Amino acid sequence: MMKNTYFDLIEQTYYFPQEGFDLRDKYLTFHGVSLKYLIEKYGTPFRLIYLPKIGEQIKRSRNLFNRAIKANNYSGKYHFCYCTKCCHFHHVISAALKHNVNLETSSSFDIDLIYKLHQKGELAKSTALVHNGYKTEEYIHKILGLHKAGFSNSITVLDSTSELNRLEKIAQGTKVNIGLRMAIDEESQSSYYTSRLGIRHTEMIEFYKHKIKGNPNFNFKMLHFFVDSGIKDSLYYWGEFQKALKLFVELKKLCPTLDSLNLGGGFPVRNHLGFEYDYEYMIKEIVANIKEACVNENLEVPDIYTEFGKYTVGESGAIIFKVLEQKQQNDKELWYIVDNSLMNTIPDAWSLHEKFILLPVNKWENEYTRVNIGGISCDHSDYYNSEDFNQQILLPKYANKEKEPLYLGFFHTGAYQDSISGYGGIKHCLIPSPKHVIIDRDETGNFIDYVYRNEQTVDDMMNILGYNE
Repeated sequence: MMKNTYFDLIEQTYYFPQEGFDLRDKYLTFHGVSLKYLIEKYGTPFRLIYLPKIGEQIKRSRNLFNRAIKANNYSGKYHFCYCTKCCHFHHVISAALKHNVNLETSSSFDIDLIYKLHQKGELAKSTALVHNGYKTEEYIHKILGLHKAGFSNSITVLDSTSELNRLEKIAQGTKVNIGLRMAIDEESQSSYYTSRLGIRHTEMIEFYKHKIKGNPNFNFKMLHFFVDSGIKDSLYYWGEFQKALKLFVELKKLCPTLDSLNLGGGFPVRNHLGFEYDYEYMIKEIVANIKEACVNENLEVPDIYTEFGKYTVGESGAIIFKVLEQKQQNDKELWYIVDNSLMNTIPDAWSLHEKFILLPVNKWENEYTRVNIGGISCDHSDYYNSEDFNQQILLPKYANKEKEPLYLGFFHTGAYQDSISGYGGIKHCLIPSPKHVIIDRDETGNFIDYVYRNEQTVDDMMNILGYNE
């Protein structure tokens, strides 16, 4: 007979415990870290990031690609790029650079970040730097500054044909490594048919022949192909992938210096406990398809670049809340009100309808009930109600008289949340950004935890708003 404690619900619905999640003395742990310990030490709400997970993700991707390369007797190399836009914090990029990643930039300020990392001795001038995004004059000047400063592996990926003219005007004799981004056709449910990013594949050959071929200012070395919805085993993805391969082959016949294929779009991260994705299969298929396309035309295979941001840092993050109050609003709708704003702290869920793993930290032995989760702002949209169980959230019941509050965690929130919500700025209803806690391990494997930033104060907000001048 099916029991109705929260623990039994999870155990009977999913494999549990599973990677990153377990119970210790009836409390949830995250990557082996005691959340009870962190709650008692730091209070709630707080955002945490577990730095060792970043390295684990990088190593996993590298291992799978290198195994596929070996199995296919593939002569090209694999290059892992971390997308800085996904999470710009120094502790995050520093953790990635310890595993010798390359970096992808997307704006002019990213170049300042490159210099800072080099000054700190964390980034070598030989690191591959892939420059995406719209190329403003300032961005181009800074990219060319990198070339002159000796960053020899900098590749500027052109997003439109007009960028070549701007780049050439400013380059003034500097030979620049360039890539071309192919515009992809969007999925059928999109609001438009073709991505605004990149150059149409039907224009690419003529553009190369008339503007790039023989031009002494440019060394064309990369075709960039990016699918916004990520690398998925779908007819849509494989259709766009084959289109990119066909274009690569045509360009390679014309241009011997073209030696790199950038896969762009990322791998998914686990967003629920029943998540399944065959990373090994996808990588094997990608490598095998590239080799087959090149061998059929007697061409040398390219080096493979990936740009993984969300996949690199997503699963390292979590946000922990306390339930302040429960409100029964009608016969069916019970609300758990948490101690911050969900719109502010997980804006992806509100704006992009992203899903995250939601689990209670405690009370797993209690019965479960269907609930909605609300934040403390005054906005109608400040709620979360999307889960695996047919779009409803099931969480432990608790009585108001219970001494210990119910604590909830949203997990795998390490990507984009701070960028979208504007870290350290003004938030909706002047609700402060929560405390930011970093978890790492020392050389002996013991946990280290410290506060990176405390919760915003009233003075922080008043300074930004101009009241303290």
